[in-house]
Amino acid sequence: MDKSSTDPNAPMYYNGIYHFFYQYNPKGAVWGNIVWAHSVSKDMINWKALEPAIYPSHRFDRKGAWSGSATILPGNKPIILYTGVDPSDRQVQNYAVPANLSDPYLRKWIKPAGLNPVVDPEAGVNASAFRDPTTAWWLSGHWRMVVGSKRNHRGMAYLYRSRDFIHWIKAKHPLHSAPHTGMWECPDFYPVLLSGKQGLDTSVVGKQVKHVLKVSLDVTRYDYYTVGTYLTNEDRYVPDNTSVDGWAGIRYDYGNFYASKTFFDPAKKRRILWGWVNESDTTSDDVRKGWAGIQAIPRIVWLDPSQRQLMQWPIQELETLRGTNVKMNHQMLKTGDHIEVKGISAAQADVDVTFYIPSLDKVEAFNLGWSLTDAQLLCTKKGSKVQGGIGPFGLLALASENLEEYTPVFFRIFKSSQKHIVLLCSDARRFD
Repeated sequence: MDKSSTDPNAPMYYNGIYHFFYQYNPKGAVWGNIVWAHSVSKDMINWKALEPAIYPSHRFDRKGAWSGSATILPGNKPIILYTGVDPSDRQVQNYAVPANLSDPYLRKWIKPAGLNPVVDPEAGVNASAFRDPTTAWWLSGHWRMVVGSKRNHRGMAYLYRSRDFIHWIKAKHPLHSAPHTGMWECPDFYPVLLSGKQGLDTSVVGKQVKHVLKVSLDVTRYDYYTVGTYLTNEDRYVPDNTSVDGWAGIRYDYGNFYASKTFFDPAKKRRILWGWVNESDTTSDDVRKGWAGIQAIPRIVWLDPSQRQLMQWPIQELETLRGTNVKMNHQMLKTGDHIEVKGISAAQADVDVTFYIPSLDKVEAFNLGWSLTDAQLLCTKKGSKVQGGIGPFGLLALASENLEEYTPVFFRIFKSSQKHIVLLCSDARRFD
């Protein structure tokens, strides 16, 4: 049977087991008939698929059980907030709890009909664009969570507060918003330490912490984030002046990567990022092959020492999947050279490569009219075929024998008035 997998939902660690939910169509390789698929693992490598955890069953989610997040409440009690679509096509926020906490796999989830929905779109909120509640955080006697939305073309991160996780009140001001960005789907808001790789529980605040706000822009179908300050006394988030809202900002990933969600792993004190690799195939191709959408390899994220962006690395458990180690040393490359790396048969490979450049005297100048806040635009403008003073140089992945097709991952080097600027680019466009 054809199957479609999309947004990762409510990843969490509970009593020694990792839980992963995601939007799933068990009846087709296209979007529709969405349920919450549920898989469990002890190592995030070997997964056991369970029956769906959440599916349309009540008036408040009759026309859809869409994305959401998990929070671990005091007393070690997990709870899920998710978006339901009611018979009037209004997007409302609901909650679900495990039917049996003694079940290590938390197979069954219940949605108390008398209490749901817990958040209705009030007057002034676009009820057709009001979805994807975040993991909640605790501060000054209240839980807080964000719901993504838009007002005309302004992206909105509406803030809600609750003492008991059931009765929520909308704050007078959004946590953050930005003009000309369109719908903010799947928002994610979490703290990161100023230094070190250790992750933090979502409720941590303090002087040694910055915050990250990630939004999935429906207009572009990519994920963007900013680094900034959470003003706890005002319940507002302010991006640093080195971060830009919208599609000129920083992306988690410059391939197909969308609707991502992070969670704090208390077992190994790390924050882990999951993302959906959405298809670039046509719908007819998806139907023909029988599936659509995969979940990307989980990664840990932490703040770069510059405090301007995040760093990422695949989780340590991925090391157990490594196969043959192929080495090449001291290869001389001249302009136009291609050297094939032989001995790799796996569909995926880790590459650790060092390029040595004897002299940077011929590096091209960085044009002051270019903007480094939109590195993707500059990568696209230059591409992998426009010759620079040095390079471009890098890797041709997924290359056919005669290089009719390939995906370049490459470096470009520029010289500004004070320093060298290194740009790492990829290019998934078709080549003539």
